[in-house]
Amino acid sequence: MRICVVGDELATGVGDARALGWTGRVVARTHFSRPAMLFTLAVPGETSTQLGARWEAETAARFGPDSEIENRLVVALGRHDVAAGLTVARSRLNLANILDVADANRTAAFVVGPPPGAPAEGDRIAELSDAFADVASRRRVPYVDTYTPLAQHEQWLADLAQGGGVYPGQAGYGLMAWLVLHTGWHAWLGLPQDEVA
Repeated sequence: MRICVVGDELATGVGDARALGWTGRVVARTHFSRPAMLFTLAVPGETSTQLGARWEAETAARFGPDSEIENRLVVALGRHDVAAGLTVARSRLNLANILDVADANRTAAFVVGPPPGAPAEGDRIAELSDAFADVASRRRVPYVDTYTPLAQHEQWLADLAQGGGVYPGQAGYGLMAWLVLHTGWHAWLGLPQDEVA
């Protein structure tokens, strides 16, 4: 199995002293029946428009052409659409296009939504997350809402404050990993649910 994670710098764990981020923690808790390859393909400050323009070419170089290789795509959406002033309609369309192309290429997708950031952007990130969730739901693609459960979470807010209000630290990425692991990750990979600890 080859899994490509595309997204912004949050996908790589910026701000995590252990350099694992949520992706490293999720993979560490996933017991594959055969060795799997995970590639984190992140671009700092990237919007969903920019992600949509590059993801296919970058994953194509890593996905296997052999029919015996399972190719999987994780779309890790950040908060930069808000800062860039993209409309929710544009952000929805960008994700829809990514998921439709992945489906046409027979690549199973999994979407992780944007987590809370600056309080002033809270309502806009919440709206963006809801829109992304709707797009994924319409395509029967698993979606992890990281915004709603973390927006008022004391540990997340404390961790974010230590990172200047932009990036979480170890605790924050641990919370994101927990949400991913408990929102269909193992089922998406075809692994038993009891693997989650």
